[in-house]
Amino acid sequence: MSDKYLEFANSKMGKSIVSILGLPKPPRLIREDANNPHYLSGNLRLGTTEGALYATQIKQSLEATDLNLVGEETQSCDLIFDASGVRDTDQAIELYQFFHNNISKLPRCGRVVIVGQQPSHIDNVEHAIAQRGLVGFIKSLAKEIGRKGATANLVYLNGFGHKGLAAPLRFLLSAGCAFTNGQVFSLTTPVSKLATNLSWHRPLEGKLVVVTGAARGIGLAMSQVLSRDGAKVIGVDVPQAQDQLEKVMSELGGIALALDITADDAPQLLIDCCAQQDGKLQGIVHNAGITRDKMLSRMTQQQWQLLVDINIGSIQKINQAFLSTKMLDQGGRIVGVASISGIAGNLGQSNYAYSKSAVIGMVESMAPSCAERGITINAVAPGFIETKMTAAIPFATRQFGRRLCSLSQGGLPQDVAEVVAFYLSPQASGINGNIVRVCGQNIMGA
Repeated sequence: MSDKYLEFANSKMGKSIVSILGLPKPPRLIREDANNPHYLSGNLRLGTTEGALYATQIKQSLEATDLNLVGEETQSCDLIFDASGVRDTDQAIELYQFFHNNISKLPRCGRVVIVGQQPSHIDNVEHAIAQRGLVGFIKSLAKEIGRKGATANLVYLNGFGHKGLAAPLRFLLSAGCAFTNGQVFSLTTPVSKLATNLSWHRPLEGKLVVVTGAARGIGLAMSQVLSRDGAKVIGVDVPQAQDQLEKVMSELGGIALALDITADDAPQLLIDCCAQQDGKLQGIVHNAGITRDKMLSRMTQQQWQLLVDINIGSIQKINQAFLSTKMLDQGGRIVGVASISGIAGNLGQSNYAYSKSAVIGMVESMAPSCAERGITINAVAPGFIETKMTAAIPFATRQFGRRLCSLSQGGLPQDVAEVVAFYLSPQASGINGNIVRVCGQNIMGA
């Protein structure tokens, strides 16, 4: 469903009216070009603190792009800052000085990325305190620049992992990051080596990916984006959606598997389907889910249990089945779809919020054991995304939900899919145990 207010606010007449009335003016966001994805160009200003650790790695990570590193004289540029050298709160003045002098140069839909060190992996207390401050800084900065359609995000390194820095840097500087704002990405797993022949534009070429709930909405967008990036998609959805699923997978050159994921034999049927295909299984995206909203005092046990069985119970069974094999070992990916409801809670969604918070718990608890097998597990937590589900929300509530984020609009299913595609890419092997909100920096749970 289109955002009529966004269209009006960006029209010639609408601009004047919203300005006079002091109403929010949601910017038009620039998203990935389906015909030329992951292309990086334009001007980029790199700043560092004294004693910064990663400036060289940052430059090397961006060598294969059309980004131009520019100096202070350039009047329009994206910004990247190596803050790893901020060892105490006094030195944070260097952070202030760089952004104070350069933030006005950020173009419409520009990008800001800060690179720091994970506080939990720093022995020195003052250093850890100073690095933790970067989270509050990036979230505030993201709200400040959101009115321009610009985003700001933070990458934490754990003292190693700079070999895998290129993947999050390139994603956060790309158009794929249009609705991912004020987030923290952590490189938590050592990257010993990366294949030199990997394609940044078709990173999933020849890879096999399972997407549940693939026939419509966010799952459909995931299938389309993953196919764009070269993957062969096994799309899974309920038997009632078989016709739509087969149509979608036929268009994408994928495989349609009509399946009730809560059935006892569902995990084995999935494994058998994957084993019959050419190519190594790159990952599983657990997107399928339902809502059964009701105040807890009026919620039936069936409404609780059905939702929990689908939204988290089936995921656990499928993970256990695949991890009992070696199909995902050494390079496989597991991606869960959580929700900001699972982070902040939501009225009338105690069952849904429980299940989505459990997805986050799954990622956090399984990340270490997955890492030992060369597998990563991460999650996205969507906010207000323009789907048929949100289109059914009453008009006033829908408008309120759209304007609650720093970008003053709802996201598109593609925005969630872009983060999922990033997680699945071979280049992102250092990203493990991350939960990233795709919500335009929604106020709820911010």
